[in-house]
Amino acid sequence: MQLRYAFRLYPQPGQRAALAKAFGCARVVFNDAVRAREDARKAGQPFPKAAELSRKLITEAKRTAGRSWLGEVSAVVLQQSLRDAESAYRNFFASLNGTRKGPRIGPPRFKSRRDVRQSIRFTANARWKITDGGRLNLPKIGAVKVKWSRTLPTTPTSVTVIKDAAGRYFASFVIDTDPAADTARMPDTDRTIGIDLGLTHFAVLSDGTKIDSPRFLRRAEKKLKKTQRELSRKQKGSKNRAKACLKVARAHAEVTDARREFLPQALGFARAGGTPIQLSTQLIAENQGIAVEDLSVAGLARTRLAKSVHDSGWSSFVHMLEYKAQRYGRTLVKIGRFEPTSQTCSTCGVKDGPKPLDVREWTCTACGTLHDRDHNAAINVKTAAGLAASACGAPVRPEPVLARREETGSHGSPPDARAA
Repeated sequence: MQLRYAFRLYPQPGQRAALAKAFGCARVVFNDAVRAREDARKAGQPFPKAAELSRKLITEAKRTAGRSWLGEVSAVVLQQSLRDAESAYRNFFASLNGTRKGPRIGPPRFKSRRDVRQSIRFTANARWKITDGGRLNLPKIGAVKVKWSRTLPTTPTSVTVIKDAAGRYFASFVIDTDPAADTARMPDTDRTIGIDLGLTHFAVLSDGTKIDSPRFLRRAEKKLKKTQRELSRKQKGSKNRAKACLKVARAHAEVTDARREFLPQALGFARAGGTPIQLSTQLIAENQGIAVEDLSVAGLARTRLAKSVHDSGWSSFVHMLEYKAQRYGRTLVKIGRFEPTSQTCSTCGVKDGPKPLDVREWTCTACGTLHDRDHNAAINVKTAAGLAASACGAPVRPEPVLARREETGSHGSPPDARAA
């Protein structure tokens, strides 16, 4: 399978100018492709082919006075921008006819120079390379300093350079993993686990382990409020407003990075002998089968708990479990969101009825067992997934659940083991 490893870049002033030029050229080619297709649609003509767009919008455009500056950047960047436009239209039409899963998406829109995120992609044809000194040498940009937090397991097939809203630069490498090496790294085990995700605790495992939720957004609200207030007092279009916008973006980036670092390392030092282990990888390594609830995050985000639901980062954590389960041959089972895990006694199986969220402990009326609400739910999640009787070494599930690709990587100096 394919994974992404992201590392922080520190370009020099001249390199930042060259990157800005490359971002702009890629954006112009993308917009020209969207405009050409929209013009064809309005005229009732068939959409121009990719080869025709490449010839008109890149090869011939470079010879004109209005687009001659396209020759100042790598041609691979422009070609990849055209491919992005093609992919956007394919996804749009697949969403229209129902062959693409997920919510319906709209047609491609024009990109703006004011977009908070800019990116360009270099494939192997661009002849980029990692120098012996550890720098990333990009065509017509130069050797950019990289903050390496770990080594790449294999040779990357492409690299995407990204500039985020906080003004930071990243290099995202695409690599192909080795199935044999992954299998050797994670030997089979007969253990299984159930996970109950919540707000009081980020996760409670069926073995009784509780992982506290740090509530990063709640803790940073005071600082975010101050930066937003300063931004609201700046005159629109002024340089001071631009500085205030950057300050707000950096404050939000700190919250995002803190949450991203927490999700992999939530178990801390307990089982690693003093070394931080990422939660998702540790659960995958120790358990052949993992059961979680298929929570409706979009539905919960429309309630009064919306801010806490978004702050918890449940979806990101489950996505990490998904792709790692596929990579290492584990089984990830999602049970239905309407399964009464918090209402059923895990000892006798009697359904004891719904309970308010403030009830954290309850006693079963049938067998008299005192239950911790979240621990009981985690056990029921494991039972509902059919994983409860697998300790004898029997097969956990007939086949693994396919996982989507996820981007892995680090965004700062501390090592990030999300690709482990």
